[in-house]
Amino acid sequence: MFHFARSQSSSFIDKIGSWFQTENDTAYIEDHTKDLTTRFFGSRKYNYYNIFDRKRKTEVMYRPNTPFNVGFGFNYKFLGINVAFNLPFINSTDRYGKTKAIDLQAHYYLRKLVVDFYGQRYKGYYIANSRGLLNGFDEKGPLPVRPDIRNLNIGMSVEYIFNDKKFSYRAAYLQNEYQKKSAGSFLIGGELFTAKMKGDSSLIPRNITRQDFMNGITYSATSIFSVAANAGYAYTFVYKQHFFLTLSLSGGLGTNYTHLLRHHANDFRKFGLELNTNVRASFGYNSSKYFAGIHYVNLTTRSQSPIENSWQSIGAGNFRISLARRFGLKRQLF
Repeated sequence: MFHFARSQSSSFIDKIGSWFQTENDTAYIEDHTKDLTTRFFGSRKYNYYNIFDRKRKTEVMYRPNTPFNVGFGFNYKFLGINVAFNLPFINSTDRYGKTKAIDLQAHYYLRKLVVDFYGQRYKGYYIANSRGLLNGFDEKGPLPVRPDIRNLNIGMSVEYIFNDKKFSYRAAYLQNEYQKKSAGSFLIGGELFTAKMKGDSSLIPRNITRQDFMNGITYSATSIFSVAANAGYAYTFVYKQHFFLTLSLSGGLGTNYTHLLRHHANDFRKFGLELNTNVRASFGYNSSKYFAGIHYVNLTTRSQSPIENSWQSIGAGNFRISLARRFGLKRQLF
C-alpha cells in the first residue's frame, strides 16, 4: 500500500511539473534560459479609473501621474531580477498633480502558462478628459486634480498557452528565448480581481457639464469584486528571422459584485456583467545574442454598475523599452 500511494503521488507531481516544462521545436524557438541575459530598460507602470454613462455617452477619466523609470536587470534559468530608478524631471506635477504609488505589478511568462499579478495602491489622480466635460475648465491651465482619491487593486489572471512548442511569450517579454519563425497560439484561462476607489467627496465632479450624468447620483467610494473566464489568441510575426511583431488579445466574460458608497443616502449594491480585455504588444529585433524592443501590457476590467446604463472600468498596465545582451556561460552558476 505504501508503494502504491507513493507511485500515485509521484505521478501527480510529474503531471503538475509538465505544465511548467516543454520541449521547444528548435526550428522555431531557440532556448537561452541557461545563458545570462542582461538588460537595460525604461518603463512606466500605471493604472486608471473610468466612469461611463452609456445613455448620455459621457465618460469621466481619472489618471495618476506616474513616473518613467530606468534600470537594469538580468534573467538566468528561473531567476529574474530588475532594479529601476525614478526620473522625476520627466513628469510635470504642475499640470498633472502628484501621485504616490506602490505598484507590485508582475508578469510571469512560463512555457505553458502566463500569469499576471496586480497589487497596486495609488493616491492622487487628475481628470484627463476635462475639455468639454467640466464647466469653467481652462485649457491653458493645469488639469483638475484630486489628491484625495486613492485606490487599491489586487488581482490575478492566468492563461494556458496551447502551442508552447512553437510560440514564445518569453522571446518578446523576458528576452531569454529567440523565436525565429512566425507562429501563434490559442489561450484560455481565468481572472479574479478586487478593486476599490475612494475620495473624500464625490467621485462624480460637481461641475460636470451633464448634471444628469449617472442619473444625477453621486458616490464617494466604490468597491468591485469580479471573476471571469477568458480566451484569446497570440501571434508573433517574424521577418527575416530577426525582426518581430507580437500581438495578443484576450477577452474575459464573467460577473461582478459592486458596492457604491454614498453620503447621506442609501448605498447601491448589485451583481452585474463583467467584460475584461487583456492586450499585449511587442516589436523589435531579436537574435541569438542581442535584443532591442518595445513591449506593452494592458488589462482593462469593465464592470456593470448598480446605476442603470453605467459602467466602471479599472485598468492597469506597463510600457517598457528594453535593450538586452545574452552571454553564454562555460559553467552553470547553479
